[in-house]
Amino acid sequence: METDYKIIAVDFDGTLCYSKWPDLGAPNKTLIEYLIKEKAAGNKLILWTCRAGQALMDATRWCEDHGLSFDAVNDNLPEIVELYGNNSRKITCDLYIDDRSVYIDAMGNLQGAAL
Repeated sequence: METDYKIIAVDFDGTLCYSKWPDLGAPNKTLIEYLIKEKAAGNKLILWTCRAGQALMDATRWCEDHGLSFDAVNDNLPEIVELYGNNSRKITCDLYIDDRSVYIDAMGNLQGAAL
């Protein structure tokens, strides 16, 4: 799919917010500033978190208090659902930002934040 914007999905606990679920903690100011700039540049943001119910409402309010607004929360963007004709459980995005992210390097070794 070609768009004139990036879709960025970001986790909450341990990524946007230094917290231990279900508590809220200090903001990751560097990441928040990056996401605000990306949004201002026309890119789309998805809050992608395991939180639900009151814990999710607390997290979204916390994000708003820190200047973040999202185009979707725990869901695909409407244009993605329309494009594929369904709403997959997997989020379609160009970039996932998560504290549990890992990858395999050129030597076949696991690398990343969680290691």
